[in-house]
Amino acid sequence: MTKLSIFHPAVSRIIDNINKVIIGKEEPIVLSLTALLAGGHVLLEDVPGVGKTMLVRSLARSVDCDFKRIQFTPDLLPSDVTGVSIYNPKTLEFEFRPGPILGNIVLADEINRTSPKTQSALLEAMEEKNITVEGNALPLADPFFVMATQNPVDYEGTYPLPEAQLDRFLLKIQMGYPNAKEEMQMLAAVGMKHPINCVEPVMTKDDLLNMQEAAANVYVDSQIQQYIVDLAQLSRSHPDVYLGLSPRGSIAMMRAAKAYAYIHNRDYVIPDDVQVLAPFVLGHRILLRSEARYDGLTPERLVQRLLKAIDVPVERESVHER
Repeated sequence: MTKLSIFHPAVSRIIDNINKVIIGKEEPIVLSLTALLAGGHVLLEDVPGVGKTMLVRSLARSVDCDFKRIQFTPDLLPSDVTGVSIYNPKTLEFEFRPGPILGNIVLADEINRTSPKTQSALLEAMEEKNITVEGNALPLADPFFVMATQNPVDYEGTYPLPEAQLDRFLLKIQMGYPNAKEEMQMLAAVGMKHPINCVEPVMTKDDLLNMQEAAANVYVDSQIQQYIVDLAQLSRSHPDVYLGLSPRGSIAMMRAAKAYAYIHNRDYVIPDDVQVLAPFVLGHRILLRSEARYDGLTPERLVQRLLKAIDVPVERESVHER
């Protein structure tokens, strides 16, 4: 990922803090912050042991938010996610015991290991920002951010997320393996004490909420909006595409671009924001035809082709002289 400008000072503090634990992974860190500031969620698809859990834990500690982890298994029930009412013999009443979904930052580990019924309990919370327990709607904590993981290698005994549910995630990203130098640095950093235990908050929860509000107010010129719409329209008519980008995907692209611009210390979106984020925002929302998949085409490569086929908006002075 290419730096488009210097990072926002508050964002730099978070990145530097997470770098104490996650070495050499600036791209997934910045993308995760993009989703967090945009009020979206992340699907992290990668092999075990590359630091997915550490990324979420260090992010939660950096912004002083409540961290919860859900280990998805085939026997997990929706009530294990949302919470359940338990009878108290002393008070002769049922008492609600909240589930882990009521945290601020939630790690949904191996989401494709559990049944669609339990997956739906999580995905409903992600979309509606509340849960329904015994007919009562309960609002979720604010901020609320989910990072779900899945293993792309071992599919035995899994329940793959359908396209309609994949669309609930703002971004789909990967961690990737470290290079030799970075792995040596990891071994030296771990030593006798894991660096996650040394991570301290660099901002408060209220600071994060203010940053989310500021990111939402980033300016998007009509030419940038047209650029996003052109991407969506072309994806729907492309001969290699079976299911193109939905209107919700277009909205997600704009929200992500605004947060990415804020991260890079700008109060306006530029075409480069869309180009950098498009494979991560649009890739999992596009379904290719079987012939294209057999030819080795991936959704991310298709997105790059779409970007090359569309004229880039010309920068206007009015964007900076508002």
